[in-house]
Amino acid sequence: MKLASLDAGRDGRLVVVSRDLSRAVAVDDIVPTLQAALDDWQSVRVRLEAAARALEADDVENAFPFDENACAAPLPRAFQWADGSAYVNHVELVRRARGAAMPESFRHEPLLYQGGSDDFIGPRRDVTFASEDWGIDFEGEIAVVTDDVTMGTSAERALEHVKLILLVNDWSLRSLIPGELDKGFGFYQSKPATSFSPVAVTPDELGGAWHDGRVHLPLLSFYNGEPFGRPEAGQDMTFGFGELIAHASRTRNLCAGTVIGSGTVSNKQGTDHGSAIADGGVGYSCLAELRTLETLNHGAPRTPFMRFGDRVRIEMRDAAGRSLFGAIDQRVVQAAS
Repeated sequence: MKLASLDAGRDGRLVVVSRDLSRAVAVDDIVPTLQAALDDWQSVRVRLEAAARALEADDVENAFPFDENACAAPLPRAFQWADGSAYVNHVELVRRARGAAMPESFRHEPLLYQGGSDDFIGPRRDVTFASEDWGIDFEGEIAVVTDDVTMGTSAERALEHVKLILLVNDWSLRSLIPGELDKGFGFYQSKPATSFSPVAVTPDELGGAWHDGRVHLPLLSFYNGEPFGRPEAGQDMTFGFGELIAHASRTRNLCAGTVIGSGTVSNKQGTDHGSAIADGGVGYSCLAELRTLETLNHGAPRTPFMRFGDRVRIEMRDAAGRSLFGAIDQRVVQAAS
């Protein structure tokens, strides 16, 4: 089942979307918003699945063409957004970029930070920033949405709570990160609002690509129209979503609608830290990794962070090349003064 929220009101209007992303049907008679569906998932899931089957069978009178440009984030706002850093290769690279060693504990226990969840960004909206000097960077990720998770849930049981999967652009302001971390209190201004894919899917939609708490497909990113990254999301993911959810719920309950992110998808590719697509590698899911490798190889980064007018597209396709979640496709623009 594939679900989206049209950009209507503060919490969107829930629609069921066809597998090929061509058509949709509103489900106001079942439940008005995705958060309301997650709050009562066991009761409404069967009816939503019936609507999805009818849509696939072309047995719905009020179906309409699905437009990704009309979408808000699947959850336009959420009770909780906790982003991990499950790809240790990425952690090591970005820490190296700011001259910080990586503690060995990072390989044995997940990292999570609690981000802002009150203002998620729709997949086709321009993203505004006040200054290019902030070091604007994109980060391609995967996230899951849970139902209610009880404190102390094990990693094995945690995967039972994954109800939806979606794609993420976890925007980062790299020039602001060192100063914030030096204060010892974590990210805040350096992690602005986050963007999500048009569509969230139930795990069964991914078939065999979803197993061991990981999505085993390439995550594609395009920067100003050129291929930038295609790392395999199931590879080099040190901690699966079971471990991430268990870590998040170790000392607290998680309410329905909690969003847990994977962190930037990153592959080693058989070398120290990977290589760009132009050099025969699978590339990267953020500019920071490329800049770190440029520094290691050339003494200084050669690729600037994002400028106003730059565009990034993040997408995932199945083995037949069909888009699974729709695309995050956004332009960076200067905020009005």
